[in-house]
Amino acid sequence: MISYAPLWETMERLHASTYTLQVKGKVSSSSIRRIKAGDSISTNTIDAICKILNCSVDDIIEYIPDENED
Repeated sequence: MISYAPLWETMERLHASTYTLQVKGKVSSSSIRRIKAGDSISTNTIDAICKILNCSVDDIIEYIPDENED
């Protein structure tokens, strides 16, 4: 499972908002909704967020293995 928890932490640390992502990076409102819902987003969106926040992918998403996986 992909978690966007690092994104929210990074945004808080940088005093950025979802408005910042939409205005500075032209991240669509539908992408913001998808992130909030924990749904998948494109690598283009991840790239745009990294550029806006001047951060790495690890600062935006993390992989959390399912407990049911062997």
